[in-house]
Amino acid sequence: MSLRGTREIRDNCQLFRLTGLLDAFSEPTFRKVLGQKIDEGPKHIILDLSQIDFVDSSGLGALVQLAKQAQNEQGTLQIVTNARVTQTVKLVRLEKFLSLQTTVDAALENVNK
Repeated sequence: MSLRGTREIRDNCQLFRLTGLLDAFSEPTFRKVLGQKIDEGPKHIILDLSQIDFVDSSGLGALVQLAKQAQNEQGTLQIVTNARVTQTVKLVRLEKFLSLQTTVDAALENVNK
């Protein structure tokens, strides 16, 4: 299964709910599509990865690049995770750089601060 998702505009942010695998196969399309959506705005992005089955190093690289792109455009990237995604992010010590949230509501509150 590849990566699938939906996009929703909420207040001043974009919410992406993704399922499947964020890996070397899906990463180029993922990075391209989300990069375009950051350019279009709103600049605050919430990625709901709570239904993601797997993230590899390519996926983590894409998340870092998107976080940097959002920051460069005065936006933010919030990532709603599950235990597997959180474990993968912590394994490579990116939890301080990538803003991990437990729920979409928590991410929305963090954007609206």
